[in-house]
Amino acid sequence: MDIQSILLQRRTVHDYEREPLPDGALDRALRAALAAPNHRMTEPWRFVRVGPRTRERLCEIAVSLKTPPGDAPRLELVEKTRKKMLNPAELLVVSRARAEDPVVEREDYAAIACAIQNLSLSLWAEGVGSKWSTGAVTTAADTYAALEIDATQQEIVGFVWAGIAAKDAPKARRRRELSDVLRQLP
Repeated sequence: MDIQSILLQRRTVHDYEREPLPDGALDRALRAALAAPNHRMTEPWRFVRVGPRTRERLCEIAVSLKTPPGDAPRLELVEKTRKKMLNPAELLVVSRARAEDPVVEREDYAAIACAIQNLSLSLWAEGVGSKWSTGAVTTAADTYAALEIDATQQEIVGFVWAGIAAKDAPKARRRRELSDVLRQLP
């Protein structure tokens, strides 16, 4: 597949088969992530490949965040959370090394977004779907502890789920026309 096709056909995948990724696909995708544009060459990206035991712990954290204090977790919530957290073949946590300068932090966040896009496109080129997600579980202190990430040194930017899609990729969502977002000046 050529790069233009990959760019235009990539979709976020929500449902995954329980099969591993093709050999080496994740490593190739991570190498592609490292090639992302980075204005000051700070290389702020950090990745954690999360194994089964830690994914179980993240699942517990996610359930506890969605359960009112004093209540028992609803079975439906536990099952839905387990499917989301445990089913895709891979879970990568992407974090950003903190910087003191707010301008550098902003540029570094942009670099991380580019790295995640490179990662996603590399996976897609090999028939692997992915999803970048954020939310309460990605910002919880318990999550930082479970992932052994020092919140004073790094900020979790999101989770990237990767796996073989359980069904055909979602259809393209309607997007604005180029003429709606492009101005040309003389």
